[in-house]
Amino acid sequence: MTQAEKGEAAAAENGKDKERDKEKEQRGAKRPIVPAAVPESLQEQIQSNFIVVIHPGSMTLRIGRATDTLPIGIPHVIARRHKQQGQPTYKDSWLLREGLNKPESTEQRQNGLKMVDQAIWSKKMSNGARRIPVSPDQARSYNRQMRPAILDHSSGTKWTNTAHHPEYVIGEEALYVNPMDCYNVHWPVHRGQLNLHSGPSGSLTAVLADLEVIWSHAIQKYLEIPLKDLKYYRCILLIPDIYNKQHVKEIVNMILMKMGFSGIVVHQESVCATFGSGLGSACVVDVGDQKTSVCCVEDGVSHRNTRLCLAYGGSDVSRCFYWLMQRAGFPYRDCQLAKKTDCLLLQHLKETFCHLDQDLSGLKDHEFQVRHPDSPALLYQLRLGDEKLQAPMALFYPATFGIVGQKMTSLQQRSQGDPEDPHDEHYLLATQSKQEQSAKATADRKSISKPSGFEGDLRGQSASVAENLYPPEVEIGTSHGDCIMGGNESEEPLTAHMSRKTAVSQFEGKALGLDKAILHSIDCCASDDTKKKMYSSILVVGGGLMFHKAQEFLQHRILNKMPPSFRRVVENVEVITRPKDMDPRLIAWKGGAVLACLDTTQELWIYQREWQRFGVRMLRERAAFVW
Repeated sequence: MTQAEKGEAAAAENGKDKERDKEKEQRGAKRPIVPAAVPESLQEQIQSNFIVVIHPGSMTLRIGRATDTLPIGIPHVIARRHKQQGQPTYKDSWLLREGLNKPESTEQRQNGLKMVDQAIWSKKMSNGARRIPVSPDQARSYNRQMRPAILDHSSGTKWTNTAHHPEYVIGEEALYVNPMDCYNVHWPVHRGQLNLHSGPSGSLTAVLADLEVIWSHAIQKYLEIPLKDLKYYRCILLIPDIYNKQHVKEIVNMILMKMGFSGIVVHQESVCATFGSGLGSACVVDVGDQKTSVCCVEDGVSHRNTRLCLAYGGSDVSRCFYWLMQRAGFPYRDCQLAKKTDCLLLQHLKETFCHLDQDLSGLKDHEFQVRHPDSPALLYQLRLGDEKLQAPMALFYPATFGIVGQKMTSLQQRSQGDPEDPHDEHYLLATQSKQEQSAKATADRKSISKPSGFEGDLRGQSASVAENLYPPEVEIGTSHGDCIMGGNESEEPLTAHMSRKTAVSQFEGKALGLDKAILHSIDCCASDDTKKKMYSSILVVGGGLMFHKAQEFLQHRILNKMPPSFRRVVENVEVITRPKDMDPRLIAWKGGAVLACLDTTQELWIYQREWQRFGVRMLRERAAFVW
């Protein structure tokens, strides 16, 4: 063969190889997929500077590059201009909520307050004396005669300028949209879940569109990343411990397919909180603005049985504080919970005045300013007594919130199933029971001819098959959260299963106090060793419990209420509220940034092309938790 012929043959072979590769690609041969458009020079840096960490809260969105020391925090809210003239204005509520104006609400509130007062009286101060309760009547007469002083004829705050009729405004600007302007106000996340409702823009599509606009705006304005460059970036998304699979799937689809990120890692808030605080294991208590979640995390795994979500948080404390101040003759009489500007003021008053320090007692005079747009700046005098301690204690006696007829405690529920994800827990449950039945039948047949010792071995094998198929931590055989009754039995009588379900539904109707929720979560851990570990590392994150002396207060209540058997063996109950002196509101986000830098995270990335092809199955394949 001549040199020329050899060259032609090689070229032909090369062409065939290329064709084969092309065919493979069309058939979808599995190959490692890297972000298609990342220039080689950026491949090294992508670990940090090209990863955006997103932590969407009910009230605040925290977003930033993984290399940033602190994230950007903006109110997670959007105001959208009316599409037609004259349509009614719709505003998602903030401090107001369902179940507050029921006939039993006032009675429940009063009963809760009695329990709070009893608890305050029963705990001695550090000098050994009992606190002398202060009646609101003592402050009322003083507060009622107070009139505001005018500091300035202009408050210095302005309504958002909407003269150029923007289609939407976001964050702080949305909070200051004039109520007379034709804008609807939406909070897309509510109590940690997507805010779906029957009102305007309450559909899943509309809520996802709001999220996309808010996040894209934050990325462009604060991170200064043009949206067309997102193909060079990856995203780490923090989701609640008790999550809705359908919602997570839709958000991942939006981030990859609509916003255009090249890859994503989804992880749970509680696990990220342990990464951010540098703890290997902890009982993570996340007190947010609208929900409180409790969960035990061990070595980067959130134990499914221990997850609990309580439907109250910091905004409920703000509303409760307002009610208590009204009893004491709150001098700012025009305050309304429906106004966003007044909600901001009440949040500020709660953060400034409330505490959990038993030693601070008696009446004390305070002052506060009211600065609303189009109004003069006003200075009010205010005298308060026990109200400052009673309001945050409502987290431990939630009856004080006066919420009636609402589901106050949620547990991890079994998902409804997804046609795109055939090998889900329903499939595993079905195949597991079939395997068990066939193993049983085999054992019964063999037991006729074999000695009884062999039967025991075989049954042991069938149990281990079931365990391998579905590890005990996942608890598929029961409704998730049935840990109230304890147990991991895969074969249980139907009556026991039904009574368990009844226990769950009764339990979910109750409003558990924060300390009881923590004790319950720890009690659901599988072993005594794990429980001991959790008692000695209770990590409080989120902004809802940032009160003076909260750490000592919670520690005292856990010590007093923990089972006596553990009181003897746990060397020290430790409540951590500011690990490494960090702001507890930022710890989960910080954990997401830490996750971006870990070598093991390389295995967790879901890339855009993979998602396009395999969809939600990639979450089952790659998620760092049991999907």
